[in-house]
Amino acid sequence: QVHLVETGGGLVQPGGSLRLSCAASGGFFRVNRMAWYRPGPGKEHELTAMITSGGDTRYAESVEGRFTASFDNAQNTGYLQMNNLKPEDTADYYCVTSIWTPVSGSVEYWGQGTQVTVSS
Repeated sequence: QVHLVETGGGLVQPGGSLRLSCAASGGFFRVNRMAWYRPGPGKEHELTAMITSGGDTRYAESVEGRFTASFDNAQNTGYLQMNNLKPEDTADYYCVTSIWTPVSGSVEYWGQGTQVTVSS
C-alpha cells in the first residue's frame, strides 16, 4: 500500500516563501508524476504545478515564475518551492501522485493536504 505524506504548509507573510514536500512510501513502486492541486474560484481543485518522472513541469499561469516543482527520485519525494507568495495563494494544497506498482498498474493517490496561509 502506497502512502503519501505532505508537509511544509504554514502561515507566511506576503512576499515570503514556503516549501511543500510530498513523500511517497510503501512497497515497490514507481512515481509517474507528482502534482499539487488547490481549490479554484469555483472550488473545484485546479492544477497548480506538476512534475513528471522525466522532469517535465507544468504550472498554472497564476504561479508561473513563482513556484517551482522538483522531484528527488532517490527519496521518492516531490517538492513545491513557493516564492513571492500572495494572499490569493492561501489554500489547502493537495499532492496528487500517479504511481505505478506491479500489482495495480498506475493508480492516482491523494495526500492528506496541507494548509498554506498568506497573510500579514
